[in-house]
Parts: sequence; C-alpha cells; structure tokens
Amino acid sequence: MPGETLMEKQEENISVHIFAVSAAMVGVCITVISLLNINEALRAIENKGDELLTVSALMFLSSCLISYLAIRTKDRKSRLVIERTADWIFMGAIIMLALVALFIGWELL
Repeated sequence: MPGETLMEKQEENISVHIFAVSAAMVGVCITVISLLNINEALRAIENKGDELLTVSALMFLSSCLISYLAIRTKDRKSRLVIERTADWIFMGAIIMLALVALFIGWELL
C-alpha cells in the first residue's frame, strides 16, 4: 500500500508468518496424532497426547484464521489487536506441542 510506514509493513509481515506457520503446524499435529496411534510403545500416553495435540491443532487452525483476518483488516488498531490475539493463540499451541514432545520423550526413557 502506498504511504505505509516500515512499522505497518512489519506488523503485516508478522501476520503473514503466523498464517503460514500455523497452517503447517496443523499438519504436524495431525501427523503426530497418527504416529501416536501407530506406535505401541506409547500406549500409556496415547490418550493424553491425542487430546493435547487435537487442542493444539485447533489452536493452530484458530491462529491461522485469525491471522488471515488480520491480513485482511485495513484499520491499523484493529489489525494490531487481531494480530496480538493470533500471536497469543499461536504461542499457546506451541507450548502445548512442546508438552506433548516432553511426554513422548519421558515415555521413551
């Protein structure tokens, strides 16, 4: 857009990155759910892992949709609020994914 400041371009850039990564992370969560169902050694944590990964996948999907909304929003203040929401949801999903990785690592010891 003409007349955009560097700060506004960077803010929009964050939404684009969140959008792309969250969409990829939905696939990662679904892949790990499948791996947990295949691997017999992880039976003890399968249910908890499935549940956490399902919530994580839904959070990544929400983050993806919200960041897309931020990309489409023209008003700077609204875009910042929407972008911050997508960022918080994305960070929560990453933390949940990390917890599942810790559960898997602990179980394999």
